[in-house]
Amino acid sequence: MHRCVIAGASFGLATLWTALFTFPPMAVVQFICAKIGMVSGEGRGGVLRKNFSKKVVYPAVLALLVANTINAGADIGAIAAAVNLLAPIPIGILIIPITVVILAVQLWGSYRVIASIFKWLAFSLLAHIGAAFFAHPDIRQVLYGTFVPEFRWDSKFLSVLVAILGTTISPYLFFWQSSQEVEEQIANGRDRLGQRKGATQHELRDAAWDVNLGMLFSNVVMYFIIMAAGATFFKAGQTHIESAQQAAEALRPVAEDSPRFCLPRV
Repeated sequence: MHRCVIAGASFGLATLWTALFTFPPMAVVQFICAKIGMVSGEGRGGVLRKNFSKKVVYPAVLALLVANTINAGADIGAIAAAVNLLAPIPIGILIIPITVVILAVQLWGSYRVIASIFKWLAFSLLAHIGAAFFAHPDIRQVLYGTFVPEFRWDSKFLSVLVAILGTTISPYLFFWQSSQEVEEQIANGRDRLGQRKGATQHELRDAAWDVNLGMLFSNVVMYFIIMAAGATFFKAGQTHIESAQQAAEALRPVAEDSPRFCLPRV
């Protein structure tokens, strides 16, 4: 979310085309990872361990650990910032309880419980679609930014573009997709590796629909986040987003009037 807000705030609607551009590779790569988990019965890490040397596996897993830690830290900070917008609790104080709650759910919650929680939480992302419409963006600029790719050879634009590509087609998602397929099979009673190996054509088709719809939803939300930020921050001249709290204020068009929101209505 943060990198999409930065893109919209920095360049307005000029990066909307990235949502269309990144969808095909996202869908293809995620489906390949899903097939790996379904056919092998193991997560991506297990497949790497069986087919490659330690010299390849250990650096890959270490890089994944570092990337996941950074992503988790940024996401927890963003959650704390979002809560801070609703309640006057310092962000630093919120970090620890939010982390404890997330860890508790992961350690003691079942796969089905966690999957259900995140499925319902996904609906909250629809708020960005509402924010984009209520911000009243210029429809001509929206269409132009969507279907006419704009590319600039300056460092800021390139860094934003790399951030979008790097966090959209992200390595940790590859590991997650394979592991999710394994967890799904275990939840269906296939506890042993031999039971999980292999997949029918029907199962692969279902997986393809699941992955493609998931990636489509992800990119639709990404598209409207950029639009909302472009129609609020960029239009108001606030092109430098430095915190998750500022990024969360892209939802201002659907929020109640409050003195805690410093972004002027546009």
